[in-house]
Amino acid sequence: MLLKLFLSFLKMGLFAIGGAYSFLPLIEKEVVERYHWLTKEEFLDVLGVAKIFPGAISIKYATYTGHKVAGVPGVIVANLGNLLTPVILIIFASNLYNKYKHLPSVKGAFNVIQLTIFTMIIAVVFQLINISQLTQWRYLLVVIFAFSLFTYTKINPALIIIIAGLTGTFWK
Repeated sequence: MLLKLFLSFLKMGLFAIGGAYSFLPLIEKEVVERYHWLTKEEFLDVLGVAKIFPGAISIKYATYTGHKVAGVPGVIVANLGNLLTPVILIIFASNLYNKYKHLPSVKGAFNVIQLTIFTMIIAVVFQLINISQLTQWRYLLVVIFAFSLFTYTKINPALIIIIAGLTGTFWK
């Protein structure tokens, strides 16, 4: 079981391109559909918890899944698998990037990758929110206010999230 956890999260680490939300479908396919380590409901619950606590979403999934499947040893091997590939790839890629970053083809590749990742993140956002909420003025104001604070001020994003959470506790 530990080897399966390690290899599964190693694979997720290998294909976790674009950051947290872009590879949620891969995590779901592995831990829910392929191995049945989590139910769909648990998967969504972990996502909810992942939004509340700091740190990478992949680490939270590796930790939760590893603990559920094999306790503390599961946590360790799932997180090692999750982190090993990105660490090795970043070391390799940073050397290549520093050597070739001035080339127009490299700049073009990064521009297109960045736009593709942006698109994937937007798609996940629409899957995560209830669009009907945006038709209610108070929720739309929250989106506009939070976006404005994040974009046009130097307020720490964590403070914006805390303010939003406190505001939400008073809404019925």
